[in-house]
Amino acid sequence: MVTSYPLPEGFSELDVFSLGSCLLVEGLLGFFLNAVTVVAFLKIRELRTPSNFLVFGLAMADMGISMNATVAAFSSFLRYWPYGSDGCQTHGFQGFMTALASIHFIAAIAWDRYHQYCTRTKLQWSSAITLVIFIWLFTAFWAAMPLIGWGEYDYEPLRTCCTLDYSKGDRNYVSYLIPMSIFNMGIQMFVVLSSYQSIDKKFKKTGQTKFNCGTPLKTMLFCWGPYGILAYYAAVKNATLVSPKLRMIAPILAKTSPTFNVFVYSLGNENYRGGIWQLLTGQKIETSAIENKSK
Repeated sequence: MVTSYPLPEGFSELDVFSLGSCLLVEGLLGFFLNAVTVVAFLKIRELRTPSNFLVFGLAMADMGISMNATVAAFSSFLRYWPYGSDGCQTHGFQGFMTALASIHFIAAIAWDRYHQYCTRTKLQWSSAITLVIFIWLFTAFWAAMPLIGWGEYDYEPLRTCCTLDYSKGDRNYVSYLIPMSIFNMGIQMFVVLSSYQSIDKKFKKTGQTKFNCGTPLKTMLFCWGPYGILAYYAAVKNATLVSPKLRMIAPILAKTSPTFNVFVYSLGNENYRGGIWQLLTGQKIETSAIENKSK
């Protein structure tokens, strides 16, 4: 028997089903691909290096985003949020913390790659562990602030998932948005941009290109740029005047990041790709073969 819950304002039955389907595909695909990345790190001894530990941390954060998307998809098919106000706050906190952590890990990987290719400095385990712990504690702090009144979590326009509430655009929201975005996205974008620009110059000098240096920043902007634009637009204008369907583009694009990140940072890394291949097939790819292939 079909539920009688009303449709969210501004959405048709097809809209809700389509958005729910997108969230479900994003959630399940992102979770599966990142789970393979996590298991490969834990199972394949050759992958357990400080640099790959950052990729492992990124995969864990992206699994959290994917779980958040899957819960939102389930609610979309129900056409309402079934977990109450406390569930909304929990969902908002979990989604926001893992999203911020994902962005931080992307910057950390860029910083590590800069040192790996430009200064020939290898990341040590002590530094990698300290960095991972710092990222999780730092992002948990910023994600917890809306729970105690600085910022606020509320429903997305579809009203089947929760995130930082930008609908009011009041002083409380703006005072939280500006420092949060600077410390959790502005600095990270600068690190990613400057690191890969330096790496690209190094590749051009040596004539050995290991990967496309423009892809990480382009992917980051594609996934998180619309959310940033919407968040800052809400600081100066009434965001609720924007079509609910248009506002839902931001979370839909953001939740594609776990899938993109696997292809950029796991499968895009020949060493890590070899470890995943070994996990799935049992066939070990020799390091020499990988090195020869990259030349």
